[in-house]
Amino acid sequence: MAIHSPALDPSQPTGLLLDGAFESRDTELAVANPYTGETIATVSVGDEEDVAHAVREARRHLPPAPAAERAAILERAARLVSERSETFARTVCLEAGKPLKQARAETQRCVDTLTFSAVEARTLAGDVVPMDASAAGAGKMGVIVREPRGVVGAISPFNFPLNLVCHKLAPAIAAGCPVVLKPASSTPLSALLLARTLAEAGLPDGALSVVVGGGGTVGNAIVDHPDVPIISFTGSPPVGWGIRQRQPRKEVALELGNSTPVIVEADADLETAARKLAASGFTHAGQSCISVQRVYVQNAALDRFRDLFVAAVQALKVGDPMDAETDVGPVIDAENRDRIVEWIDEARRAGADALTGGAVVDGLIQPTVLEGIDPRMKVSCEEVFGPVVGVAGYDTIDEAIDLANSSPFGLQAGIFTGRADAALGWARRLHFGGVLINETPTFRADQMPYGGVKDSGNTREGPHFAVRTMTEQKLIVVQIPG
Repeated sequence: MAIHSPALDPSQPTGLLLDGAFESRDTELAVANPYTGETIATVSVGDEEDVAHAVREARRHLPPAPAAERAAILERAARLVSERSETFARTVCLEAGKPLKQARAETQRCVDTLTFSAVEARTLAGDVVPMDASAAGAGKMGVIVREPRGVVGAISPFNFPLNLVCHKLAPAIAAGCPVVLKPASSTPLSALLLARTLAEAGLPDGALSVVVGGGGTVGNAIVDHPDVPIISFTGSPPVGWGIRQRQPRKEVALELGNSTPVIVEADADLETAARKLAASGFTHAGQSCISVQRVYVQNAALDRFRDLFVAAVQALKVGDPMDAETDVGPVIDAENRDRIVEWIDEARRAGADALTGGAVVDGLIQPTVLEGIDPRMKVSCEEVFGPVVGVAGYDTIDEAIDLANSSPFGLQAGIFTGRADAALGWARRLHFGGVLINETPTFRADQMPYGGVKDSGNTREGPHFAVRTMTEQKLIVVQIPG
């Protein structure tokens, strides 16, 4: 294992984190820069025995340290990440191909996630039960306390290799749960860097282990371990629902995909809508669960919106993610690039027109706008996870809502309109976990409840909500003398 890129922190961890130390293994994998294809580091790969060892060590930290100690660790970690923000941002950029300005934003969001989790650690409380509300409860006092469920098995994706890892680790620490983490094999460096930072902030040895490896080995070992009662998974719907089906007695929290729709009414501020949707549809080359993918525009405004939107998309800078001006970089690898191009070609064969983009230039898919999408096309009914946005017209709001709901996914959706009062009623009819009004549905603040319905998942992330998933209620009843 070694660091190959001079742009990485020379002390970047590359081993498995076990018992508070980064350990090397004979089996290694190469971490490639998605833009250049060059290997930037090689990291150690673990196996089932490493997972078993990590779980044993994790269980030693139950019951957990007092809440004040856990909060202080999270607060120190937030300060350290903030102080080292450029190191974290460059790591995210190099391993994920995320443009540097977006990687910097992700780093700041990680600081927020740590900070909000520290607040949860200090304020997590139960309830008082009014026992004397019935004759049977007279003379008794009842309280509900929240206790950690146990070891959290965390499995994270490549697209937000720092903040989505933090959304698993920080709430678990706040809840008092030790964690065994499997980061995405293509982007493990940010997770290892955050783990080292948490250790420096005072997290006890063994309370967090990081085991890099494949889903079929390390991932399955975590999911199937009898002493891991909670699985927190972010990734593809088939894998996530497969875990849920395989482990019905565990707490399996799933944050999965989306085919994000936006409705644009004719009375909306079209300039603002076009500008926001152009930026959010192509952030990190569209590799976000809530990247804008489908835009339904009222026919009376379609021509005007089309011109504004295409102009805004064409103004995006495509190129080297390490350039601070770049808006759109590469997708994660050649396999996904080829798949996305095939989906674009399939939509064209089915009648969609490419208003801009649609080609690969210097290995990068150019930001693509397809007009004339319909629910049968993969770019409409499935998750593209690439720099592709489809546009179609509609006549009535009922038609637009039906089109938005036509996907099997339900994470977040958006509405742009001049009638916010009417939009509140329309939002109730959209079958999604979140609906954004006059804002892009790619928006996420890290303290808000974030999660979906239908194939998009079954949980809500955000420290306040994740902590409650990771803890369980215990009722204590006391007989009051006299």
